Amino acid sequence: MNLAANLRAVRSRIDAAARAAGREPSSVALLAISKTWSAEDVRSLAALGQREFGENRAQELLDKSRHLEDVDLRWHFVGQLQRNKAAAVARLGAVVHSVDRESLVHVLDRTGQQAGRPVEVFVQVDLGGPAGELGARGGAAADDVPALADLVADASGLALRGLMAVAPRGADPVPAFERLADLAGRVRADHPEAVDLSAGMSGDLEAAIACGATVVRVGTALFGSRALPSGRPQESHR
Repeated sequence: MNLAANLRAVRSRIDAAARAAGREPSSVALLAISKTWSAEDVRSLAALGQREFGENRAQELLDKSRHLEDVDLRWHFVGQLQRNKAAAVARLGAVVHSVDRESLVHVLDRTGQQAGRPVEVFVQVDLGGPAGELGARGGAAADDVPALADLVADASGLALRGLMAVAPRGADPVPAFERLADLAGRVRADHPEAVDLSAGMSGDLEAAIACGATVVRVGTALFGSRALPSGRPQESHR
């Protein structure tokens, strides 16, 4: 695994996609998804200048953060967050990309108020599966997103960053990202502070950037595919 070469290649892809969309490359942030990779792998990538890292399991995030307290990192949580783990993730100062229900808003809001520091959050949108079915990749239904964004924006313990979504697996991501961009525009009209759009992964970051993504979540293109015990490569969804 050549992390330096991988990081250069990913940043080059981001820069090229931004320019092709008429945007400044600096308008797109790279979030390195380090799930299943070790704390030392994170440390190695951080030594190359990467500071933003994301995890999709709360316990893995908490464990890695303890091993890397000496490194200047900003943690993000991108997986489905259980209420009983939400407070611990929030207390860490992690940005939560997967707010998808009212009960989670209340838990995170309470934690942010207790900490005296708002928890930065994204509302996750369910873009459906390849056949249009909901629930395949997580998130709130599009019709429910504006009200959920209102709830977040009104919570004193939270700061609304914007929307997050995962493109349908096995389908052209462009139509889904276009729907996401339209919804983000509607939310931003009511909440001008919600300027960010977390979308795009290793295989579709160019399409996401063309549709306005400001954060791309990249794992496989940086770290590679971790092998399962059987020797089969593990599929990465970030």
